[in-house]
Amino acid sequence: AQLSHHSHLTDLIYTEKELVQSLREYIKAEESKLAAVKSWANKLDALTRVSTSDPEGYLGHPVNAYKLMKRLNTEWTELESLVLQNPSDGFISNISTHRQYFPDEEDATGAAKALMRLQDTYQLDSEAFARGKLPGMHSSALLTVDDCFDMGKTAYNEADYYHAVLWMQQALKQLDAGEEAVVSKVDILDYLSYSVYQMGDLPRAVELTRRLLVIDSSHERAGGNLRYYENLLRKQLSELNQDYEPASEEPIQLGTYSRPKDHLPEREAYEALCRGEGLQMVRHFQLRLFCRYQDGNRNPHLLLKPIKEEDEWDSPNIVRYLDFLSNEEIEKIKELAKPKLARATVRDPKSGVLTTASYRVSKSAWLEGEEDPIIARVNQRIEDLTGLTVKTAELLQVANYGVGGQYEPHFDFSRKDEPDAFKRLGTGNRVATFLNYMSDVEAGGATVFPDFGAAIWPRKGTAVFWYNLFKSGEGDYRTRHAACPVLVGNKWVSNKWIHERGQEFRRPCGLTEVD
Repeated sequence: AQLSHHSHLTDLIYTEKELVQSLREYIKAEESKLAAVKSWANKLDALTRVSTSDPEGYLGHPVNAYKLMKRLNTEWTELESLVLQNPSDGFISNISTHRQYFPDEEDATGAAKALMRLQDTYQLDSEAFARGKLPGMHSSALLTVDDCFDMGKTAYNEADYYHAVLWMQQALKQLDAGEEAVVSKVDILDYLSYSVYQMGDLPRAVELTRRLLVIDSSHERAGGNLRYYENLLRKQLSELNQDYEPASEEPIQLGTYSRPKDHLPEREAYEALCRGEGLQMVRHFQLRLFCRYQDGNRNPHLLLKPIKEEDEWDSPNIVRYLDFLSNEEIEKIKELAKPKLARATVRDPKSGVLTTASYRVSKSAWLEGEEDPIIARVNQRIEDLTGLTVKTAELLQVANYGVGGQYEPHFDFSRKDEPDAFKRLGTGNRVATFLNYMSDVEAGGATVFPDFGAAIWPRKGTAVFWYNLFKSGEGDYRTRHAACPVLVGNKWVSNKWIHERGQEFRRPCGLTEVD
């Protein structure tokens, strides 16, 4: 998951504020109840002191006898019901009402994984996160020892020892620096030593397990592990004819272990582009990029107010339009989309079924031209500018990426080896993509093309456009692209996927397959 979708999280912030209010009221009620009980106790204390000092004489007074009867018959019962009163009811019912909207275990794990994804993509050490030092951030949000420990545990439970090590190490570092914590040093060392062993670093596993046993010599599992690690290490050293060297005292950092490989072949290139590295923007190349006023081939709608167009890349040609959407239009589109936003789905290439996936983390909604004149106007503007008909295009899709939201490298067009995803539409393949940026993003969130090394950064109100297919209808595999995870901020985009049908005379075939 991403650190979830902003408008839903915003509601939770107000919910939490309400609950704090409710908690305060509960405390007040609890305090006034105690005060009432105390005043009863004081009064009865004084009374019983008198009555027990001389019971006979006390009861000799008719009024006292009557009052004792009355006290035991009614007052103590009233007191009993006062003590039985539960001022927490209001608070409990309040929290129960809101609980249905609370994040669950899966959401919390998802949020932790989103942080780890950001850590990898932007090469941030756990220290940067725990101390809240993120690019573009001025306020600081700190992670405590216990937070870091929970991050490590989430990774550990997913058998992701690479991240478990990084976060347990950070928890240990902050604990050693004297920070207060619920979790004990033994627990941290327990997880850390085993994770380090899983990363294949025996000397360090030995050293950490010894540190654990110094604190708690009766820890059975650690004792057993230590003997096991030491034997294993002895075996390895004798095979290699090496002497035992104690593990380095250096704390484990981001580069100490290499991250295990995963399903994405271009992971390294993709992440480098997300960080703004590895851009093949050489000087002679920049000389081939131009800007111009675009009137959509003298389209009457654009003659008096052409749109500024800039080349982002020459081949494949990717252009950016400036001031494509106004702020009012952006606000209206977001407002229309918010109630419909749901976790975006992807099509399973084997079965053709739509499911959610960890490589596409965003919320999306589809908007029809009939919903509001603004949507119809934006659709028309796309048609005027590109010269392509939007009659056969898909609805305008609005997507919101919260912190950690991303869409890993993918193609927009349907490939030959897939069950024909767009057959049911009867409009052919996705010939082109028109993407509107509807927010600025403080850090992260670029659109990158790992194949040729372009990175396009979100700028509010601008839009980018490219063709996914050659004129022949063959897929242009260079257009594989990704939405980098959002590190700080909130990313809103809307896109229009334009299809082949209806473009026969607007974008006729060339002479070769790759025109």
